[in-house]
Amino acid sequence: MGALVMVSRSIRVPVALAAGLAVAFGPVAGVALADQPSATVTTFDRSLNLQGVQNARDAGGYRTTDGRFVRTGLVFRTGQLNNATPVDLADLTQRQVRYVDDLRTVYERAIGPDKVPAGATAHWDDVIGQAPPQTLITTLTGGDDLYRAFITAPGANQAFSSVLRDIIDTEDGAVLFHCTAGKDRTGWTSAVLLTILGVDRDTVNQDYLLSNQYRNTGPDDTINGVRQPWLDAAFDQADRTYGSFYNYVRDGLKLSSADIAALKTKMLA
Repeated sequence: MGALVMVSRSIRVPVALAAGLAVAFGPVAGVALADQPSATVTTFDRSLNLQGVQNARDAGGYRTTDGRFVRTGLVFRTGQLNNATPVDLADLTQRQVRYVDDLRTVYERAIGPDKVPAGATAHWDDVIGQAPPQTLITTLTGGDDLYRAFITAPGANQAFSSVLRDIIDTEDGAVLFHCTAGKDRTGWTSAVLLTILGVDRDTVNQDYLLSNQYRNTGPDDTINGVRQPWLDAAFDQADRTYGSFYNYVRDGLKLSSADIAALKTKMLA
């Protein structure tokens, strides 16, 4: 494996020890809007079939409301990479992963440091490291408050935006983004990406809920699974804070019309 290059793109402040203890359990745990017509999901093996990485799948393969398709092989979403095997890393190298965007807190990263495939640059995009301790603790359990913090927590917008900009700027290869379980912070990142690209809300919801399948759990398991109301809370908070999802993208994530056009040019076929 080649030399690891780590880029931290924002200054983090120390967080409560209680939150650090809570997220320590994580590694053990195994602009289209809602009223638009349903899109079709292409049939293909979405799983990356990695041995030591949970919830690893291609983020693409969906049809948009205007009849185009989200390209596959350009964006991957996973759980943390600390248990990636040599075979997993070779697979990700073969898939030409150029950037690994880590959405975890400093405590999660200390407990389970990523293994990064050869040829990839690691970026640290901490979503909720500056959130209040009571919110940080829900990194383990999920919930509405955690998902609303994806919109309101200091540094969250910058973190999510950084992932999207990596996708836009990567000319040759793919971007992989992940948190600990690959279901909450990663789930919102995927929901934002697909919504910007024009995938309808029902399909975005289906993609989000696939974490229950890939993690072999159910919606009542709040530690290992996800629940639809959580994702709804994030979309609702975007509307409350910014007036609409489009305004959230423009004013919160700071993506211009040109950025969105570039993202669509790259990701849609």
